[in-house]
Amino acid sequence: MEYESEIKKALEELRKDKPRKFDQTVDLIINLQKFDVKKTPINLLINVPHKVKDKKVAAFLDAKKSNVDTITADQFKKYSDKNEIKKLVKKYDFFISQASLMPKVATVFGRVLGPAGKMPSPQMGVIPQGDEKLIEELKNKINNTVKLKVKEASVKLPIGKQSMKDEDLLENISSIYDALLKAMPKQKDNIRNIEIKFTMTKPQKIKIR
Repeated sequence: MEYESEIKKALEELRKDKPRKFDQTVDLIINLQKFDVKKTPINLLINVPHKVKDKKVAAFLDAKKSNVDTITADQFKKYSDKNEIKKLVKKYDFFISQASLMPKVATVFGRVLGPAGKMPSPQMGVIPQGDEKLIEELKNKINNTVKLKVKEASVKLPIGKQSMKDEDLLENISSIYDALLKAMPKQKDNIRNIEIKFTMTKPQKIKIR
């Protein structure tokens, strides 16, 4: 990535801030320009080299599994109440589903999971059968994946934790920046600047032109 030295400097500055009693999240903010969000919807799943955080995953499966919180088909009727589904959406970061249950999942949960961007998708989240090994592999993949949805002219997303090495944070930033750049109609011309911050700090701005 071209701005490696600036990003390293920004991370050094952020680390000078007074210590906090928790492991702060590192956020990447990408500010866009000359870009119409409505005309070009961008919704990416980006694989990053280093895990950002352990995501809370729930699965729609035929039978309960020990390695994931399971919602079985016979429990679906409990979710005829929209508020119950909203509670689920708040509790979990990601949902996966057995392929055979997807039509039912779409009918029962789609009205809430869809708008929240948490519907299991063939890209990431639909498995042929509820096999524990498959579930484990998918959970690992999910933990190394960042969702990037452009809803406005500024995109903010977590890319790691303060306790991670600068090199690892840099690699995550690079993966996300490059993936977004490729998806942009005018590529670098659509990006005004980028900023990096920890949970409790002010952002450090990085000029890219």
